Amino acid sequence: MSDNEFPLVQFMRDGLDPVDELGRIRAEHPVYPMEIPGDQTVYLVTRWEDVRAVLGDHERFSNDFAGVIGLGSNQEDPGGLGFRDPPEHTRLRKFLTPEFTMRRLRRMEPRIEAMVEEALDRIEAKGAESMPVDLFEEFALPIPSLVVCELLGVPYDERAGFVKISKDRFDFTAGPEASLQAINDAMTYLTELVARERQNPGEGLLGQLLRDHGDELDDRTLASMADGLLTGGHDTSTSMLALGTLWLLQNPEQAAKVREVDGYVNDVVEELLRYMSVVQVAFPRFARDDLELHGVTIKKGELVLCSLIGANRDPALGEDIDEIRPGRDVSHLAFGHGIHRCVGAPLAQMEMRIAFRALLRRFPTLRIEGEVPFRELAIVYGVKELPVAW
Repeated sequence: MSDNEFPLVQFMRDGLDPVDELGRIRAEHPVYPMEIPGDQTVYLVTRWEDVRAVLGDHERFSNDFAGVIGLGSNQEDPGGLGFRDPPEHTRLRKFLTPEFTMRRLRRMEPRIEAMVEEALDRIEAKGAESMPVDLFEEFALPIPSLVVCELLGVPYDERAGFVKISKDRFDFTAGPEASLQAINDAMTYLTELVARERQNPGEGLLGQLLRDHGDELDDRTLASMADGLLTGGHDTSTSMLALGTLWLLQNPEQAAKVREVDGYVNDVVEELLRYMSVVQVAFPRFARDDLELHGVTIKKGELVLCSLIGANRDPALGEDIDEIRPGRDVSHLAFGHGIHRCVGAPLAQMEMRIAFRALLRRFPTLRIEGEVPFRELAIVYGVKELPVAW
């Protein structure tokens, strides 16, 4: 690998594994300076202990992307909790946290189970005439969109259009303009939905937030929060469903235990989250002041990138850390850490537990049929297709 490829190493994989170069950087340069266009230096942090320290330290590191780079009043704030610091982050997160307790999420469990079964019905009907079936397109992609629809309270007759917008914003094959247009379409739709919900609050998260905190949240802010949930919960869950299924089909003895042993899927999901680390780097952090990290001086305003896949595969966590061992006692960083840990983590975990077990029970002879192409460079790692037969 040449020097000019180093800035991309955190976005590269060799199949399901990080590239060897990332391991070399972790071993030799735990805080690795990378030159990027504009004569700027970005620091890549790769060890579990250091990544956890950076993610957990909002006193020394800022997430305020708009404030640090100095967006003007006519430019779009990227929005979402991941780009905000306290006290604004604290204010907004307190509205969302109660909606993601397990007690409240259990109300969604029957609907998620039904959506998964409906997807499996469509796959079974389609497979009778045309195998192989692309499980990415028919299973991994639609389920997270529908779960977000259910969570937010998107009306049933509008869900097909919302699912298309959700899909298009993460489809980079049509070029960046198409993806940006889909992002704008999503924000336009969500802003209109919030305005309607304000007039007549429904049973979803938006309606609940408006009933409880409507006088504290304007339409744009609430739409931005909803868009953040879509961004954080769609592509990530899609990739986890696809990659997790791939691994399970490559390890039939594990698939059988998920299918047959009550509760075993819980351990599998947690270990898959660590091992896959589909979000390869966390939201960028900026040094609030000059500081030192692992003996390296980072100047005020400089950017720090935390490699989640590097941290979750750190040999300091165990000699066999590059293998999947369900039940492993390791605190993984797949959802981040600290005040910015993914608020929707419990929902994502529930979604995977339901989907994996239902899929394997419905199709006990499911198998990979053909080559599985992976994304080449991606913040969220995954596959392009998952052809299967049974």
